[in-house]
Amino acid sequence: MSFLIDLIGLIVLIIIGIIIVFLVKVFFMLIPAALVAIVVWFLTGSGWWAGIAFLVVAALSVIKKF
Repeated sequence: MSFLIDLIGLIVLIIIGIIIVFLVKVFFMLIPAALVAIVVWFLTGSGWWAGIAFLVVAALSVIKKF
């Protein structure tokens, strides 16, 4: 019985680790997009243009990764 609990605990910890690694990679991938969006927002004052800039840079980052 203890072996089963240990195995389940190990599987849960591996899943949590994979999720954390994925979130960190996504966070670092979106930093340039966020910086561009902030610059666009300061220059234009428009959240609309900042959102478009964010989406364009994020899409280019994803395309570049593949």
